[in-house]
Amino acid sequence: QKREVIGLDDPRLLEILGIDPDDLLARGTGALREATVYACVKILSEAVAKLPLKVYQELPGGGIRKATDHYLYPLLKHRPNPYMTAYDFWRAVEAQRALRGNSFVAIEFETRGPNRGRVKALWPIDTSKVEVWVDDEGLISTRNRIWYIVTVGGQRRRLEPEEVLHFKGLTVDGIVGINPIDYLRFLVESGAQATRYLHHFYKHGLQTRGIVHYVGDLNEEAKRKFRERFEQMASGLKNAHRIALLPVGFQFQPLQLSMTDAQFLENTQLTIRQIANVFGIKMHQLNDLSRATHTNIEEQQKQFYADTLQAILTGYEQEIAAKLLLDSEIQAGYYVKWNVDSIVRSDIKTRYEAYRVGIQGGFLTPNEVRALEELPALDGGDVLLVNGAMRPLEQVAQGGGNGARQA
Repeated sequence: QKREVIGLDDPRLLEILGIDPDDLLARGTGALREATVYACVKILSEAVAKLPLKVYQELPGGGIRKATDHYLYPLLKHRPNPYMTAYDFWRAVEAQRALRGNSFVAIEFETRGPNRGRVKALWPIDTSKVEVWVDDEGLISTRNRIWYIVTVGGQRRRLEPEEVLHFKGLTVDGIVGINPIDYLRFLVESGAQATRYLHHFYKHGLQTRGIVHYVGDLNEEAKRKFRERFEQMASGLKNAHRIALLPVGFQFQPLQLSMTDAQFLENTQLTIRQIANVFGIKMHQLNDLSRATHTNIEEQQKQFYADTLQAILTGYEQEIAAKLLLDSEIQAGYYVKWNVDSIVRSDIKTRYEAYRVGIQGGFLTPNEVRALEELPALDGGDVLLVNGAMRPLEQVAQGGGNGARQA
């Protein structure tokens, strides 16, 4: 009996094990090969990454200031580690959270010097290399203690919860996020199958297969040779719309199954919408403008922030504040917040009208408005202004000024 040794990197190994290589599309980063999944993850990761993350402080006497003097400010806004800008860092972190339901960041602390114990750098971890362990029986130490086991270079390292930022997607236990691809596997596979169908459709010259009729009998060898010669002559893009010749006695009958007959377009559109809904992406962001107009795109963008991004950003803010800020700093009013002005900002006419109402209403100073528009402050611009024609109701009732009659 003949034996053959097949290596682990041999594509035939999957066939022997009964595994369809195409099914691997729905697992891990392979799902990014499906266009809609790739687009949704790209939109979410870039939407989060382009927003600046800043440190603020609530002042004891009221008001809020940007805490640019806090050591975490440049770390979060500009460069979390020596090799990544803030944009690249948060894009990678959000891409893993959106695609796998969990994203992990290792916190590197200063170990010596006057800054010992401070956060030195933040490092994203490959989610596939992390296991979350929960000691729900108290076998090792405190019951319900959580550890993160990271495999690096074949070695396993245990990280304490205080050493890891854990950002989650949808979760049912509050500990680990659900991998959306596991629940989207059928849809992702359907989208991949549609792409392969279209690929083969073009590959064969946009012509469906058919049946060749022959009155008589052919042996297996003759059938094989005829099939090969006919496909070489009639299939492929180079033979599209060309005349095919058949020997006498043969008749070709095409199978008239078009993409419309198979409801290809309708099914594909439904799959795209279902995947987009799971990721919280609006259809106009996927260049589907069938239900969009020039007047409602801005509103849909605000809905994207309110319905999708706000929940994601809140999870980031709370996890970062809990792990990176000291209790004393939180008590002193420090917190982190994403600046979402670029998303929720209206057109210039609407903004200026709102600023006018705020200044004349006496709850915004001119310099506060200028700061929102990233303009420098002016002398005398920190004073609250109010319309002089406005007076207290009691004064009007007493008939004071402006010819008002006494009640």
